[in-house]
Amino acid sequence: MLSTLAVLKWGHIVAMVYWLGGEWGVFQTSYNVVNRSLPMEERRRHMETAYRIDILARTGILLLFPLGWHMGYFWGVQPFGGAAITGVWVFFALWLALCWAAFLKRETDTGIMLTIWDERIRYLIIPAIIIAAVASLLGYGPFNAGTGQKWYSIKIMLFGGALIIGLLLRFIMREWTVMFRILAEGENAEVEDRLEKSIRFGRNLAYLYWITILTIAFFGATKPF
Repeated sequence: MLSTLAVLKWGHIVAMVYWLGGEWGVFQTSYNVVNRSLPMEERRRHMETAYRIDILARTGILLLFPLGWHMGYFWGVQPFGGAAITGVWVFFALWLALCWAAFLKRETDTGIMLTIWDERIRYLIIPAIIIAAVASLLGYGPFNAGTGQKWYSIKIMLFGGALIIGLLLRFIMREWTVMFRILAEGENAEVEDRLEKSIRFGRNLAYLYWITILTIAFFGATKPF
């Protein structure tokens, strides 16, 4: 019989695939976004493609936590079931709705404002989950971190680190929207230089991002500690 845990595992794998694959797609598309030899309209089409790929990666990221939280209860590595599981799912569903609203309104001032609110939520979530993970590894909870259970807290800690990198990449993509508004008014060498510098920084972050994502997947699959 198909179990809830099996369905959650499937969802977790799919979310991880979209996260990792989506970031690779944005990375490759960025080369044409900053290519000055291309017409501006062509560059804008590549930027639009990057946004459409990125929303799937963002969706995967936000789904990973409630899926992992739910599975963690079944595995006995986190003790919060029932209402706590429901609350986490509701919170992340609302956060995902905000993320999609920001995507749909991305070319407007409203979209930029919604993106900023999306980022502000991360300012609260990131330190909360990292502190909880570290505290659990030190034996203070809230997660169970006995023999054979530490992998969960390590994974949560790394996920928090990945969210920090993702937040920096969100800043970069928000800059794209602002800078392309200026470039649409005509050539601007200063803005072009800023755009190229921004994307170079983003590409360097992307390498660290992929390593972190793969490490998270390793701990989830092998559960070594």
